[in-house]
Amino acid sequence: MAMRYAETAIPDAERPAAAFPLAQHAVDTYASETNKVFTVWGRFEDADLGWKPHPRSTAVGGILKHQLLSERRFFGEFLGLPEPAAAEVLPARETVAAYRERCVALARPRLAFLAARPEAWWLEPVPFFDVTRDRGWVFWRRVLHTAHHRTQLTVFLRLLDRPVPATYGPTADETWDGADPTLSVAAAQRK
Repeated sequence: MAMRYAETAIPDAERPAAAFPLAQHAVDTYASETNKVFTVWGRFEDADLGWKPHPRSTAVGGILKHQLLSERRFFGEFLGLPEPAAAEVLPARETVAAYRERCVALARPRLAFLAARPEAWWLEPVPFFDVTRDRGWVFWRRVLHTAHHRTQLTVFLRLLDRPVPATYGPTADETWDGADPTLSVAAAQRK
């Protein structure tokens, strides 16, 4: 049985087809990762935006801001996508709902742009901080960066004693009939 999410900001039917077929997985993954971010962020309340588990940790709201701003930088500066000015990235209201809406609003045009790129665009070397890498590599670094911060927030949810949503598979809080997590040697050895 397929995994079902309680919320989907960008449904499968709204994912554009990639001009370069091998890049379809990148388009699909970015849409999926945006949906996962949207879901995890939705488990927080506005009162949580200033919460952090340790004085040296970043607060929930700081991670949401960083996600929006760093995506803008990755896609604009490193990958060369048309992006809004940095001063226009954050939502006007600092609420969980506004951050979620802004995340999806920024992702939609990126999906269309990425889907339209030819193979040569994905393979072109571009500056990335102090190194040069091809755009495909930079894109996957962005996905990993997003996953890192989403994981931080799932830990914060657990520390706040909130349900942790399923993103890649079942959690202690969310599962479904037919879920088959790999929690044993027997499960891992299946082919």
